[in-house]
Amino acid sequence: MTEAPAPAPSADRPRRSGFKFSLFAPRVDVLGGGLPMWRLLLAFLGPLLLSNVLQAASQAIAAVWVGRLISSKALGATSAGFPIVILLVSVVIGAASGGAVLVAQAFGAGDRAKVTRIGATVLRATLYASVAVAIAGFFGSSRLLALVGTPAEIMGLADAYVRCVFLTVPVLALYGVYTTLLNGTGDSVTPFTSLLISSAVAVVVAPFLILGWFGLPKLGVPAVAVAALIGNLTALTWLLLRLHRRDHPLKLGRELAGDVRLDWTILGKVARIGLPSTVQSSLFSVAEIVVLSFINHFGWSATAAYGAVVQVASYAQFPAIAIGTASSVFCAQCIGGRRVQKIGDVVRAAVALNYCIGVPLVVLCYALRWPILGLFITDPHTLRVADESLRIILWSIVVYGNTAALTGIMRGSGTVLWPTIFSIASVWAVEVPASFVLMHRFGLDGVWAGGPIGLCAALLFNLAYYELVWKRAPRERLV
Repeated sequence: MTEAPAPAPSADRPRRSGFKFSLFAPRVDVLGGGLPMWRLLLAFLGPLLLSNVLQAASQAIAAVWVGRLISSKALGATSAGFPIVILLVSVVIGAASGGAVLVAQAFGAGDRAKVTRIGATVLRATLYASVAVAIAGFFGSSRLLALVGTPAEIMGLADAYVRCVFLTVPVLALYGVYTTLLNGTGDSVTPFTSLLISSAVAVVVAPFLILGWFGLPKLGVPAVAVAALIGNLTALTWLLLRLHRRDHPLKLGRELAGDVRLDWTILGKVARIGLPSTVQSSLFSVAEIVVLSFINHFGWSATAAYGAVVQVASYAQFPAIAIGTASSVFCAQCIGGRRVQKIGDVVRAAVALNYCIGVPLVVLCYALRWPILGLFITDPHTLRVADESLRIILWSIVVYGNTAALTGIMRGSGTVLWPTIFSIASVWAVEVPASFVLMHRFGLDGVWAGGPIGLCAALLFNLAYYELVWKRAPRERLV
């Protein structure tokens, strides 16, 4: 491919000659600066990784509030509803991944107007879809919980919690999509700062609403969802004001808010990238529900242990999730700026950072797993169950990080179909059957063992496709 000249800096892109390496650079420009790719990637990863940590920390603290201020059964109730909520929310937010790729390519090309048009279409579509999800989820909550075999002891609590969460979906979706699109412009600091605001508000408000302090209503389990809504509204308001002051191409101006119509050409391109990812996320969530139904057979203590294990494991996944996102953004900017020769540098840097960050973090989680799990669980039997389950799955998160780097790179180029097929196959053709078969031989440990088996299969499938097919194909802009 003949290399075209790099676009001139514009108002929405920093001058490359002025970029200085910092873990909190306002915006990382992968096309310039003359720095090694791993340093550019790390500059973007810093706030992105901290955002993931902060998000899970706020969820973990919410779980601590529920488990300690209410009961272990209440924690089990929130755990039972978690995969259902993720399933329907992923249908909405999954489309943002396609929008972020298009935004990154338009940003790499220096096209401010196109960044705005893409953002407007994605945000409008998100609003319409999230309202539909909220309505469907609210009225279908009890049926969904019954479908996954939620234990009768916690059904009432779980239903109250899930209904409340679904009512907050439109705000959650808009906030999540906005921050995802900002990542596409190379800005990971603004999403981090907004998340800091959201998490701080939610964590402080939650115990007041759980216990009804200072005359506030005593909401019990739904208090966590209400506190999260207040936090997200606060952060979204701050985010919109900040973008307006910076005259950002994604600010809430006339083009974003003044028209209810959708640009179907852009939406089609977003769907081409985002729909497979949405299907993948949805099917992953369904698989999680199926696995949870296996776990529910072992009683409420196993369900409560599941909630704690998911909280702890999510921390170890942060490098993988952040690296996958960063890889996608960097690859898309390289293609948009016609610097495809840099993509190989992105791949090598992403995979290396996954192991350099992920391995020490997993080792630390293994070493501290008992006291960490003790933050969520007070019942000795449930604590032992959670400890054994976490030991089985924790190591495989590093494998997941390698897969995330490869699929992120391919997604940044618009290649999503085959990586999605391979990832879905690793779950439904490998993980779920393995969990089912091993459950009958090893009990609850067998259910958890299916996860690592599926993650190893996903890496093998995607690595083979990347080496044999993707690397040999030409790279072209999507916008």
